[in-house]
Amino acid sequence: MSSVIRSAGMRGFRDVVEQYGGDAAALAARFRVPLEAVDSDDVLVSDVAMAKLLEGAARELPCPDLGLRMSEYQDIGILGPLAVAVQNSPTVGAALGCASQFLFLHSPVLRFTIVPDPEGRAGEVGLCYGSSQGRPPRQATDAILAFAHRMIRFLVDGPYGLHSVHLSHQPKAPAGRYAEFFGAEVRFGQPASLLRVPRSLLDRPLTGVDGTLREIALAYLHSHFPEPGRVVAPQVRNAVDRMLGTSPPRIDSAARLLGMHPRTLQRRLAAEGVTFEALLDDARRDAALRLLTRTDLPLQQVAGLVGLSEQSALTRCVRRWCGTTPRAVRMRGAEGSGASGTKASGSRREPG
Repeated sequence: MSSVIRSAGMRGFRDVVEQYGGDAAALAARFRVPLEAVDSDDVLVSDVAMAKLLEGAARELPCPDLGLRMSEYQDIGILGPLAVAVQNSPTVGAALGCASQFLFLHSPVLRFTIVPDPEGRAGEVGLCYGSSQGRPPRQATDAILAFAHRMIRFLVDGPYGLHSVHLSHQPKAPAGRYAEFFGAEVRFGQPASLLRVPRSLLDRPLTGVDGTLREIALAYLHSHFPEPGRVVAPQVRNAVDRMLGTSPPRIDSAARLLGMHPRTLQRRLAAEGVTFEALLDDARRDAALRLLTRTDLPLQQVAGLVGLSEQSALTRCVRRWCGTTPRAVRMRGAEGSGASGTKASGSRREPG
């Protein structure tokens, strides 16, 4: 079944085609893709038509590494308003989670998830790209995974410890071209397409972020682009974000803000496949990581600002989220920001 995809993923198509002496307009017409989709980011196009266009162009030019070449013309700006939230996330993991949460803005069938390492190594994870409607075509897979690779390099300003790349297809371009592009071993014909990275990358703090700007961007995304099938969950998450640090984050308080009975809210969240506790945990995690990596507030105060009554509860939560202590997360944040960050007052060191 065909779905639609935002045309931002086509950025660079015309440039590459013309480099090879091809006619982008003629190719688009032949595969029934509107010409404006080649030159604009916000046209909705059939994903089947777009995939056929990329595969056909790669074959006819010929340019077997078309997807890789297109990604070199793309930057984080193709994510639209989502780019602001991604760039201002406290950690790489939060940035990837944000991108994954709102990927439906570009296509309702695309998925980008964090999975256990396919090689079974405890210290690694896979950043996996796929589709809910089967295995994506070769060129589309190349382009999206290449963009993810370039986006992470942009976020951390350099190499990020990529161990290897798995691709579900067999290459048309020489295998060495892929290895050169990714700077790592590339394995083909794998069960899933993914980037194998150190688990610690997810906890790596981003520098120069603005937490307020991120919250504004997320509020805009939640209010303007509710996820298909999820109408209440984004509203509850917004309510929880407002309650943290000001009032106890309870479901009855959220229900009151939304003008419904707590039991009604529970039923509606259950129908959307999510719980209030999970939304609260996500909100606490994002707020805690931001406060730990961007301020010097005492840990007891951080605990209070994320709705936890004791510092020990914060320590348990951070261990569950990150596999380490709040103090270690804070130290990583300090190492990542160097001397350039401006932090809030309260610099005394505390255990935990």
